[in-house]
Amino acid sequence: QVELTDSGGGLVQTGDSLKLSCSGSGGTFSRYSMGWFRQAPGKEREFVAAISWGNGNNRAYRDSVKGRFTISRDNAKNTMYLQMNNLTPEDTAVYYCASHRYPMGAFSSDPRRADFAFWGQGTQVTVSS
Repeated sequence: QVELTDSGGGLVQTGDSLKLSCSGSGGTFSRYSMGWFRQAPGKEREFVAAISWGNGNNRAYRDSVKGRFTISRDNAKNTMYLQMNNLTPEDTAVYYCASHRYPMGAFSSDPRRADFAFWGQGTQVTVSS
């Protein structure tokens, strides 16, 4: 059973940056592809970014965050990160980290929520205009 704890959210202004962290335990962290999703009030949870298992050479982003967000992982620390730059009010949401359902599973550049079985509790990101 993989357990995830995400953190790093906060209240910022348009154009600011934040770095989210996701710490994992209970499994072999490096063997799982990981992802970030977000959910704004009244909206469905949506994919934000994903990184492949192992060295994380494969990464994917939703179009609206490309060039602004960077996903990374440090397997030695069992931690994944999401560096978010040039934030806008449209980025306001609860951000959730997630671990893929299967270890060493095939990496998708357009992952579905159902591909991920383990979730963090969420961290609120609020961007004021």
